[in-house]
Amino acid sequence: MEFGEYHHLFPQLKKYPDRFFQYTRMDYSTFEYILNLISPHMEVKYTNFVKQPIECDEKLLITLRYLATGASFRSLSFTFRIGASTVSKIVIETEKQLWNVLQPIHMLVPTSDTFLRTSQEFYNIWNFPNCIGCIDVKHVRIISPPHSGTMFYNYKKFYSIALQGVCDAQYRFSMIDVGGFGKQNDGATLAASDMYLKIKNNQLNIPDDSYLPGTYVKTSLVFLGDEAYPLSLRLLTPYPADNLTMEKTAYNFRHSRARKTIECTFGILYSKWRILSKSIEAKHETADHIVKAVCVLQNTIIDREGFERHLSEVIPGEKTRGYTEPVPRRRGRHLTAAMLLRDTFKAYFQENPIKFKKDNEQ
Repeated sequence: MEFGEYHHLFPQLKKYPDRFFQYTRMDYSTFEYILNLISPHMEVKYTNFVKQPIECDEKLLITLRYLATGASFRSLSFTFRIGASTVSKIVIETEKQLWNVLQPIHMLVPTSDTFLRTSQEFYNIWNFPNCIGCIDVKHVRIISPPHSGTMFYNYKKFYSIALQGVCDAQYRFSMIDVGGFGKQNDGATLAASDMYLKIKNNQLNIPDDSYLPGTYVKTSLVFLGDEAYPLSLRLLTPYPADNLTMEKTAYNFRHSRARKTIECTFGILYSKWRILSKSIEAKHETADHIVKAVCVLQNTIIDREGFERHLSEVIPGEKTRGYTEPVPRRRGRHLTAAMLLRDTFKAYFQENPIKFKKDNEQ
C-alpha cells in the first residue's frame, strides 16, 4: 500500500496545479473542500483489527480516479496497491457520501427564488425570457441487469439507465432523475418521473406567471425541451420541421440557442467523468449512485471554479435524435393552450430580435 500512487504520486501532484487538475478533474482547493465535508462521515478508528486504516483523502482520490478514467477496480487495485474488493467498497461508500453530503449544499431542491434567478440568467445570457431550465435525457451505458429482459435495452441497441436532467443557465444541474429504464423514450421517462408528478400537482415552487420583458404580456415560467417531449404549459418544444414559416424558424432558433445549455451540461459531464463513456460494470443500484455522484460533483466544481475552464474541454455529446417511435401527444384544450403559449413567445421574438455585436464593436 505504501508503494501506491497515493503515497508517491499524489504528494508530487500537489506541487503542480495543472497536473493535479488533470488527475482529479478539479483544483486542489476544491479537493480539500470536498474532503473536509465528507471526512466526518468516513472516519475509520484505529483498532487492533484495523492497524492502518485507509485515510479519507486516499478514499476520495481512488473514487475520483475511478470516475475520471473508468478504470476497473482491479486496475486501480494495482496502481494504489489495495485489494480489488477493498477498492470496490471504497468507491461505493464514497459515492454515496458525496451525494448525501454535497447534494444539500450544491443541488438543493429549487425554490421560488431559485427559479426567478434562473429565469433572469436565461434572459441575460441566452435572450430567452421566463425560462427556468432546459431538460433532456442521456442514456448511461450499463451491463445487462439479471432477469431484466429488454427493459434496459434502448433504441441505440445497448443497455442503459436514463439520466433525465434539468440545467440552469450556468451548466449546473438543478434537478435530476436517475434510473429510468433505457427502453423508454424521453416523454415516457418524463411521465414516469417524480419531477413530472410535482409539476403536474403544482408542488415544485414554480412562481406565478411573469411579464415578458418590456411588455404587458404575462406567460407562465417554462422549461425548454426538444421534439421528443410533449408540448405542455410548462414545457415548450420546437415547432415541427414541416411547414415552417420564417416566424416559426426564428422561434426554433431562439429555442435551440437556449436549449443547448443542457447539451453542454451533459458534454461537460461526459468529457470530465469517463466512467460514463463505457458500460458501467456494476449493479444497477451502484450505477445509480455513480451517476448521482458525478452530477453533484459537477455542480460543486462549477460553484467553486466557474464553468469557463470546464466548458473548454467539452466533447460534443452523442445526439439522441432520430428516434422514430411516435411520442404521445396530449389532445384537447391543454394542448391548445400550450400551442398558444408557444405562439406568444414566437410573437415576442419577432418584436425583439437578438442584436449580435459585430467583431469590430466593443
